[in-house]
Amino acid sequence: MKSLLSDDVVAVRGVLTDTHPVDFHALGVTGAIDRLTLPLRERGAAVHLETPHHGMEVDRQSATLLYRAAQELLSNVYKFAHASTVTIRLGCVTQGLSHSIQLKVTDDGGGFDVPAAMVGRHTGMGLRLMRAAVGLAGGDMIIESSPAAGTCVTITLPLD
Repeated sequence: MKSLLSDDVVAVRGVLTDTHPVDFHALGVTGAIDRLTLPLRERGAAVHLETPHHGMEVDRQSATLLYRAAQELLSNVYKFAHASTVTIRLGCVTQGLSHSIQLKVTDDGGGFDVPAAMVGRHTGMGLRLMRAAVGLAGGDMIIESSPAAGTCVTITLPLD
């Protein structure tokens, strides 16, 4: 018989590692990302999901990349940051004549040394892979963090 703790670990792992949730198409990218916040909410973190352009059209490839990026970022917040507040903002941004979709995940957790995480052999692999995937899609990823000061990761993907 499994303990309650091990059942919780399995449930959290399922939400944080599912690459295409069953309800992805029914919920849209915003709803699917909101579903990823459940383990953080259950832990007691205040989670704010801001979608100023809710209902915007995002192509399937970009939506999947945004979902997987949110999955990695929220998993990192859950495993490492121990944040009490997490804000996820998903919206359109306009720069000149070009339009982009932007995902910004901000937490008030422990933070980390970004340069060290991006070159270590056993750390930051998820962030490095995410940066590469975003770059291949023509996007940009900015990580702002420092120990004990929280983290903000901004991913911008072109819509045009």
